[in-house]
This record gives sequence, structure tokens and C-alpha cells, in this order.
Amino acid sequence: MYRYLSYFGLVIALFTLMYCKKSQKTENNESPLAEPIKKLSEAKLSPQNKDSLLAAWRSFERNEQVQRDTVLSTRVNYGLARMHAMLGKDSVEYYIEKALTLIESTKDNLPDKALVYNGMGNILMANGKEHQAAFYYNKAAAIIRSDAGLKLSAEAKTSMLLSAAQSNRYLYDYGLAKEMNLAALKLVDSLPEGHVNRQRALVQIIHILALQKMPGDSIKVYLEKLETLHKKNPEAYQKKYYYNSKINFFENSGKNDSLLHYQKLMKIEEEKIFERDKAPSVVNNMFLAHANIGAIFIEMKKGDSARAALAEANKVLSAYKDKIDTSNVIIYRTDLAKLYDLKGDYKKAAKELDTIRSLQQQYFQNKNTRAIAEMNALYQIQAKDKSIRMLNEDIQINQLELQQNRLWLIVVVLIVVLLLGLICFLYYYYQQRRKSQERERLLLQQQLLRTQMEPHFIFNTLAAVQSFVRLDQKDAAIQYLNRFSRLLRSSLELSRQQYVPLDEEIETLDNYLRLQQMRYDHGFSYELQYPEEQDLGAIMVPPMLVQPYVENAIVHGINIDSDKALISVVFELQKDILVIRIADTGKLQKVSKTSHRSLSGAISNERILLLGKKASVETSVSEAGGRCVTLHIPVVFEK
Repeated sequence: MYRYLSYFGLVIALFTLMYCKKSQKTENNESPLAEPIKKLSEAKLSPQNKDSLLAAWRSFERNEQVQRDTVLSTRVNYGLARMHAMLGKDSVEYYIEKALTLIESTKDNLPDKALVYNGMGNILMANGKEHQAAFYYNKAAAIIRSDAGLKLSAEAKTSMLLSAAQSNRYLYDYGLAKEMNLAALKLVDSLPEGHVNRQRALVQIIHILALQKMPGDSIKVYLEKLETLHKKNPEAYQKKYYYNSKINFFENSGKNDSLLHYQKLMKIEEEKIFERDKAPSVVNNMFLAHANIGAIFIEMKKGDSARAALAEANKVLSAYKDKIDTSNVIIYRTDLAKLYDLKGDYKKAAKELDTIRSLQQQYFQNKNTRAIAEMNALYQIQAKDKSIRMLNEDIQINQLELQQNRLWLIVVVLIVVLLLGLICFLYYYYQQRRKSQERERLLLQQQLLRTQMEPHFIFNTLAAVQSFVRLDQKDAAIQYLNRFSRLLRSSLELSRQQYVPLDEEIETLDNYLRLQQMRYDHGFSYELQYPEEQDLGAIMVPPMLVQPYVENAIVHGINIDSDKALISVVFELQKDILVIRIADTGKLQKVSKTSHRSLSGAISNERILLLGKKASVETSVSEAGGRCVTLHIPVVFEK
């Protein structure tokens, strides 16, 4: 009993712990609006649905339930920022900053924080604020790397890690860029075939390793994977990124012919894009493609070819001067100075170096000024983060105090529940104990009855043996004594066990019927039917339950003098219930359902009813006009 009480106390303690943990969880996911907002965020934008999608987002923005829920409001503002970005509208920064302000004030919600941080990094990078962008990119990547089970798609995770890697590469933090890129490479295999991030991860890691001046073998591993990717999905990926990776591989190898080959292929791809798009990034790529070819020709000491390539770069520079970055102009001027030096025109080379020095001074001055401004802004952001963390800590303290008060209430309620449960348990325990004692009492009564019956049965047996001897039927006497000894032995063995195999019970019953048949000089016949296809040795039943009913049928249910007297015992297994039908042919007088009841039968009835709700005893009239007793006994299957 004490063990059961310990188990009950443990269950109550676990319930308390689960309740406390549950009280700490946010309830945002329980909002009925969470699922519609999620489905809207997964909808693909097209020219046909852009207006309806934007209208749906604005409808959620005006919803009062969304406005009261910080996390849902964050998701809606982030969704509006994405929509405006895809539509090329100017409100992107407004919505992403609003989402950032909302999500920063919450605890946990890491998937939403990662998405908002990454979105903020995209906005800042587009505005040229590389340091601030790196700050948010790295915050998003840190969340991804800290929790492998984060509920974000593999596409979102790889995009965030690759953005962080690219941002750190811009700031010359190649070590951190490499870490982020390798983390992304571990996830790209879960992306579908042809996904752009499969290529992007390989292209970026090759670029980073080339910048770190790593050996060609370390780059070659990833280059081979990139080649395989392009062979499997040639239409899914742009060739220029493959050519650019080849250029990175051959740059430090001294194989200028191979380098020139892929640089020319790169230029062809850039020209295709340049024909249809004159965006600043495209113009800069076209300009660098010509300049890089000129630089390779200079390394190969081919001055005329270098001059022609740099002349093409100069045409792009003259036509799109305002779109080309100063850093790229410095690269072009450096190549031009090297060309003049190769040709022996040292005055022009010196003049170009002066121009380069002036451009570098201006470039680094502007870059430093921008970096200082960004660092000041970054300091303010970090100070804001610190104040938000302090505010969150104050909120957590208040929540802990409220939770402590709630916990006391829970403890009081649980004590009451525990007491009620204890009372119910004690009642159940004593009921079960009373039933167990009742079962033991009935078993003892049956054993006592058996001890009372056995002397009379032994006397009848000896009288039958004496009759066989007097009539000089020695074989019959020996057979009778043999069966009688086997019956006593099996009866003694079975009575000591709670459950016995069904085949042993049937064997004992058969032995008993044969003995009675010999005693009454074959004045009746009997039949035993049982499912021979079943493994009767694996079916366990309570012992000595059927014999009292069979004895009752022999003594009270048949006419011994009639040649039609028959005792039928049928065993049928129905799932975990053994159905036993004991039928007799009846006596000449009318048989009633309440006739020939005996003490042993009454005790057996009570034993059966104590076996559980599925156990039962039914009495009816048999087909032969006698009495039929049907027993339903739950069985146990031996493993």
C-alpha cells in the first residue's frame, strides 16, 4: 500500500511540474489567427494576386486581436515588409523597424526574431550600412546555430547563414565568414534539387577559401561538387557563378591560360545580363570583367591585348561613371599603371599611381567616416538592446512574483485534490482487499468441500473396486484404481495453482468422466469437444471450475438406466474468453432452470463471478431437453 501511495504522490508532483511549465509558455500559437497568417506568409506572389495579398496583410494589420498580440503583430509587419520589398515600394524599412521594435520586447520567439533580424540586415545592406547589417545578420545566424531544432525551413536557415557569411566577408572577417558558410553547407542537402542556395553555398565557400589563400586542394573539393551540381541541373543555375569559382581557383595557381579562358567566359555571361539591365551592380560587374581580362594579359606580358581590354573597361567607365564604385575604379587604374610600366612609359605610370593614391585617400576617408557613423549607430542599437533586456528582466521579475502567488494557489488546490484522491484510493484499495479476501474465502470453502467430498468419493470407489473383485473383473479393478490414483494426483496438483493450462484441465476432466462411466457400468456416454487447432497448453484457466458442474450433471441430470444418457462438454475460445457448455439429456421429470443446485455448484458460481466483469454463468434448457450450463471464463495467455 505504501508503494502505491508513493506512486500517487509522484503523479501529483509531476502534474504540478507540468502545470508550472505550461504557465511559462506563451499563448500566441493558440490564437485562431496564427494559422491564417502563416498560410498567407507561405502564399507565392504573382502579378495576378499581388493586390489581393497586400489587401489581406493590411486587413490583418487593422485587426484588433493582432494589435493586442505582440508576436502576431510582428509577423504581420514582417509580412508587409516582405510584400513591399517584392513590389519595390518604399515602406519596407518602416515595417521592418516596427517588427523589430515589437519582437525585441518579447522573450523567446526565436524563429520570429531570426527572420526579423535577417530582414533588418537586408535593408541595412541595401542602404550601404555594412557594419550594422553584419550586426543583425550575425544575430540571426547565432539563433540558427544555437538551436538545431528551430522551427524554420531549411531555405530560411541557409539564406540567413549565407547572408551572414557574405556580410562578414565584406568586412574582411574571413574566419567567421567561413564558419557561417560551413554551417550552411550542412543544411543544403535538405533543399530541393535546383535550389539556388545549393549553388550559393559552394560559390561563397570557394571565394572565401581563395581570399584566405588556401591550398588548391581544399578549394578543389568544393569546386568538384559545384561542377556536379551544374551537370545535374544545367538550367537551374547561372553559369557565371561557376566561371567565377573557376577564376578563384586558378588565380593563385599561376595557370594564366586557364584563368583567361574562364574570365572570357565570365565576360560573355556579364554581357548577356548587361544588354537587358543597367543596374549599378550589373554595370560594375561588366566594368570589372574587362578590367580583369586586361590584368591577366598584363601578367602574361601581352601589352596590346591588355590595352584593348582596358579600353573596353574605359568605355563602360565613361558611359556609367556615376554607377561605378570607387574601389573598382582603383582596380582599373592599378591595372592601367601596370600596363604603362610594362610598355616602359614610366611617366604615365607614375601619374596613374598619383591618381590611385588620391582615389584611395578619398575612398578610405569616406569609408572610415561611414564606418564611424555606423559604429555610433551600432552603439546606440546595442544600448537600446541593453535597455530592452533590462526592461525584460523587470518584466520577468514581476511575472515570477505573479507566478509564485499562482503557485501557492496551485499548491493549495493540489493538496485538496491529493486528499480527495487519497480518500478515493483508500476506498478502492479496501474494496479490492475485500474482494481478494472473498476470493480466498471461496477457494478455502471449495477446498474444504473437496475434503468433505473426497472420503465419500473414496468410499464409493472402494465399493466399486470390491464389486469388480467379487465379480472377478481384475482388469477393470486395476484400470479403475489406476484412473482413480491419476485423478487424485492431478486434483491435488491443480488445487495448489491459481491458473493451469487448459489441456491439463481437460485431461483431468476426461479422467474424471471415464472413472464415473466405469463406476456406473457405462450407464451413460460423454463427449468432449475443444479447438484442436489452438495451443491449449498456452491458455491458462482457473483450476477445477468445470468438474462440479459435470458432477452435478451426472448425479442430477441424466437417467443412468437409459441408453441415451449423454453428458456433453464443449470448449470454445472467443478472443480472451473461454466459453464452456455442459449439457445433459435430462431425467424423465421436467427440468427447470433452478433445479438440481448443489453447494459445490454455488461456490463455483461465486468463484466465476469474482473473475471479473466478463465472467458469467448462464443456465438454459439443452436441445435434448435436459439442462445446459454455459460458463464465460476470462483466460490468460502464457508467453
